[in-house]
Amino acid sequence: MSPPYDEDTERLLAKLMPPQSDIEPLLLFRVFARHRELFGRLIPMAAGLLTKGLLPARDREVVISRITARAGAEYEWGVHAVLFGPAVGLDQELLDAIATQPADASAFDERTRLLVTAVDELHDQATVSADTWGRLAQVYDEPRLLELLLVAGWYRTFSAVITSVALPHESWAARFPLADSSSG
Repeated sequence: MSPPYDEDTERLLAKLMPPQSDIEPLLLFRVFARHRELFGRLIPMAAGLLTKGLLPARDREVVISRITARAGAEYEWGVHAVLFGPAVGLDQELLDAIATQPADASAFDERTRLLVTAVDELHDQATVSADTWGRLAQVYDEPRLLELLLVAGWYRTFSAVITSVALPHESWAARFPLADSSSG
């Protein structure tokens, strides 16, 4: 979907972008806008996870960055690497490591390593091991644990849409880094 948009679409897309933003509405939003009813149901959950969640923002972005990278959704990883990660203290070096390094990489502090491990388990087995769950439960209460699972699942679902429709990159978004096999 490209401009000019019909009035309803214009209004819907404008709600999702920051006021006075000079960025065109995200391509992903324009894809979802093709199914207005579904899009209307997605917006509250997506906005809630990004702006009203209980999970610390940095932790949320680690989860999103890892799950989208593991799922091959460079589009979503790149948008978050530019718009959201830096805003919560994730520098490009750490974002690159989250995208390319194994969970035990030296680039990760203990908490980041735990989140990366949990996301890897969710991605690979659709569950978190008892050991990882126990360690997560020492850091997060039950509502935050549930939110962590939902954030990972939500962005895994977005990743499936992004990769299936071969969504092109935003011109300003980051690209996946090349994996450095000497790191870790």
